[in-house]
Amino acid sequence: MKTRHTLISILLLIIAMHVPGIPGTALAQEESESPAYINIRLDKMQAPQEISVVLQIFMLLTVLSIAPAILVMLTSFTRIAIVLSLMRQALGTNQMPPNQIIIGLSLFLTFFIMMPVWDTINEQALQPYLSKKVDQETALKQAIQPLQKFMLRQTREKDLALLMNISRTPRPQNSDDVPFTVLIPSFIISELKTAFQMGFMLYIPFLVIDMVVASVLLSMGMMMLPPIMVSLPFKLMVFVLADGWHLIVGSLVKSFF
Repeated sequence: MKTRHTLISILLLIIAMHVPGIPGTALAQEESESPAYINIRLDKMQAPQEISVVLQIFMLLTVLSIAPAILVMLTSFTRIAIVLSLMRQALGTNQMPPNQIIIGLSLFLTFFIMMPVWDTINEQALQPYLSKKVDQETALKQAIQPLQKFMLRQTREKDLALLMNISRTPRPQNSDDVPFTVLIPSFIISELKTAFQMGFMLYIPFLVIDMVVASVLLSMGMMMLPPIMVSLPFKLMVFVLADGWHLIVGSLVKSFF
């Protein structure tokens, strides 16, 4: 019994040392807790360079927030992701391959295709700016030029003329005179059209297989058997025998060069 009361006393002492609001705990808290405070200061700038540093940090955070949109819409990612997704639907494999694999493959193919453009940007804009040979405005102009040339090669004149007419922009004399704000939506529209054209071409052989299988099942009187259950193995067999991944990836990469 005495041991039991001793254990209870020890437990009460531990609780009193850790639970706030119980008498006798203030001293223990003061000894265990380290002093901490938050201080917000609004000091005056000592030099104009400090303001420019703050603006640079703000611009950097802004660019990082829109970096996913830049990666998706201003590169080859859109076309690759759409074609691979349409290929999966044409095969009829539902979620195989999974979305993570399609997005990952599209991302790495985008890195492969855009690497020459990014190397040019690094040599002409980033490295001279880091070595303080050019200012920010010149570096930005030199960084846009390689990306603009890549986008112009993939943009249809019809789509570019549409956006030029809507924005009432004067007719450019050369490719350097095309406004970047007009080029971006024109490039996106062209990429969507090209991706759907390639996806349509992928659908044709698999559609033929589905029609043949459905006709055979109908002639055999198996109207209750879903044709997709029979056609799926044949579509996979044709896709593997034709080395479909090699053909699709090769066609996607070559379409940008």
